[in-house]
Amino acid sequence: MTVSPCHSDFFVYNKRLYQFLFSTQGYCIEHSCTQIVSISFKIPAVDPLVVFEQWKCSHQLSFYWQNPSNCEAIVAIDAIKKLEITKGDRFRQAEEFLKKYQCKSFIFPNTDLHFAQPLCFCSFSFFHDSQEITYPFPKGTVFLPRYTISQKHHEYQLTGNFLISPHSQLQSIIQELEDAIAQIQSLKYITLPQQFIYPQCPQATLIHPEKFQDGVTSALTSIAQARLHKIVLADVLDVHFVKPFNLCQSLNNLRHLHPNCYIFATANGKGQYFIGASPERLISIRNQHLITDALAGSAPRGQTPQIDAENAHRLLHSPKERHEHHLVIDFITQQLSQLGLLPQVFTPRIRQLSNIQHLWTPIHAKIPPSVHPLQVVAKLHPTPAVAGVDRNIACEEIRHYETFERGLYAAPLGWVDAQGNSEFIVGIRSALIDCDRARLYAGAGIVAGSNPVKELAEIQLKLQAMLKALV
Repeated sequence: MTVSPCHSDFFVYNKRLYQFLFSTQGYCIEHSCTQIVSISFKIPAVDPLVVFEQWKCSHQLSFYWQNPSNCEAIVAIDAIKKLEITKGDRFRQAEEFLKKYQCKSFIFPNTDLHFAQPLCFCSFSFFHDSQEITYPFPKGTVFLPRYTISQKHHEYQLTGNFLISPHSQLQSIIQELEDAIAQIQSLKYITLPQQFIYPQCPQATLIHPEKFQDGVTSALTSIAQARLHKIVLADVLDVHFVKPFNLCQSLNNLRHLHPNCYIFATANGKGQYFIGASPERLISIRNQHLITDALAGSAPRGQTPQIDAENAHRLLHSPKERHEHHLVIDFITQQLSQLGLLPQVFTPRIRQLSNIQHLWTPIHAKIPPSVHPLQVVAKLHPTPAVAGVDRNIACEEIRHYETFERGLYAAPLGWVDAQGNSEFIVGIRSALIDCDRARLYAGAGIVAGSNPVKELAEIQLKLQAMLKALV
């Protein structure tokens, strides 16, 4: 049902909603419990990034996610239930949280919406433990938001999640929803610049590039000794600006610069944000159909169509790049097979981004209801595209070579609903924003035949892509 701005029409809609809430409260009184209700309806077209900017609050959890090329976006604001994981198996604990709260929600019936079930949002650290006690995000965060605003093509949806107890004031919930609709209707007239806003940050380079090159050289020795086949080494770029970064405009720049990437931002409720433009989907599950991406092997874009095509041709036929790419494919198919799935591997192709191009192979599989999305995430993370092969040895070596905490860099971020639909990306091409300071992350895959100078150039290329978006 499309909500009309006319108050009388909304009052008719409220009668159904009040009956639903009244019935739910009766259940709570009978069972002496508190119940989650999820209420969804269509809303007018509004820029999700504008909603994120206007509704986010530094002391609340929030999540922004947009895939401009697919006309999809989701914004999650505040949390009515949350879990911050500091020890133990973060994926198992998150799965238990989802099963506890999602499956027991009472849903206001509206079947013609693109998200019929309430969404929970998740972020996990790269490593299962942190070596930097001051890193601002926990090893795992899962939350059921108070509000979700979503877009799928030309349809827009608002979902409100509320706790109903025997003593809840039902009319206040309806009034809060009505106020939210009024706010959204006012936001639909706000538009962000449709062109790239040039940053005011100075150009920068790695502070200690020689350390990265030394790490690559040492890793190549380990590869030559057959200790491992591949390792992904990353580095960071710290930027201190003269004033707080404009989060909204930086994200707007990212979606203009990288329309075929996942633009994302997640907040820890303490003032810090992790943002980026990731080209890499970890998993996407819709109606028990799983898609995952093998994305490894890269080359720069050319300044002319001819040079661009030549770079792509060399990438597609490079033994070194294809070897790196097939390590990722083999790992993903093996991990999915261990879950009892039958992965279908497609032909490798070129994935072109604004400043770089990758070898890309989609992998599909049917997934039974008995396999939870987070079980797949736990199996796949970290893939060789962001860690290496053998995975355990590579992760040990990463800790040895890298002098910073990866945190959410190259780690899973995404959402899950109660029916097993979900989407997770890998948090690469990213930055940690803390007021007027930013830490930018980028990595490169090291295999036999890698050149330390070229790998450093790849790192700097990726870092500059993020740096030029920050405002």
